[in-house]
Amino acid sequence: MDKVITVEDLTFEYTRGENEEPVKALDGISFEIDKGSFTAIIGKNGSGKSTLAKNLNGLLIPTSGSVFVEGYDTRDDEAIWEIRQRAGMVFQNPDNQLVSSIVEDDVAFGPENLGIEPAEIRRRVDKALEDVNMGEYKMKAPHLLSGGQKQRIAIAGVVAMRPEIIIFDEPTAMLDPKGRKEIMAIIKELHQDGKTVILITHFMEETIDADRVIILNEGKILLDGAPEEVFKRADEIRAVNLEVPMMTDLADRLIKEGIDVPRGIIREEDMVEAICRLKSQN
Repeated sequence: MDKVITVEDLTFEYTRGENEEPVKALDGISFEIDKGSFTAIIGKNGSGKSTLAKNLNGLLIPTSGSVFVEGYDTRDDEAIWEIRQRAGMVFQNPDNQLVSSIVEDDVAFGPENLGIEPAEIRRRVDKALEDVNMGEYKMKAPHLLSGGQKQRIAIAGVVAMRPEIIIFDEPTAMLDPKGRKEIMAIIKELHQDGKTVILITHFMEETIDADRVIILNEGKILLDGAPEEVFKRADEIRAVNLEVPMMTDLADRLIKEGIDVPRGIIREEDMVEAICRLKSQN
């Protein structure tokens, strides 16, 4: 499978005061992202996950090591324009990403900066707003929308630029449960449409539909694999003060009570199936 992002021995340090030691946010991590995949990256506050997100599209440049986006090196100043066209980013706070007083103008901002011709911009804006179920709001003022609606507009602005990769940096952190559910539905649809999705989150339930979960701890990769395999190692995850998905936690509790359900269950339907199978055997 084609690799769209390659991270090689990435270290990133934040500088502090003139006489203070720099803070190492990422410490020699390496991994690759497959084209069309859905990768969830999780970790507690200070684990380096948002710093990693910003390194993946050139907003931050490695202190050492390398990040390649479809073959372009983020350390190459002349490649940044190409990288930003290929790897779009949606931030935690949509207010930081909205730039215009009318929704459709905001969504058009990115394609206009790419030099897309007007008729194509019109098509892209309409399609992107349709994709996030915000077409009826195209003439509204963004500041009058709810947090979830603003986040959908921010996503539409990225989608309209047609990047291959979309990096979501905790896009649901400021939303209520209903808003989180709506944004996650859009993210899943984008993945199903063939986009390469990288989701930075601290909500464990948002990781269960990913192809792959990477857990960061103190700037290093603690675990990396399919969700079902990663969450089998619940004790290691809890040891770094992270939770596990609700069904994984329930499975662990049932196993400790002597009930024979599979370890590492992550989905409610799988838990129901396991319990029904046990009842049919008794």
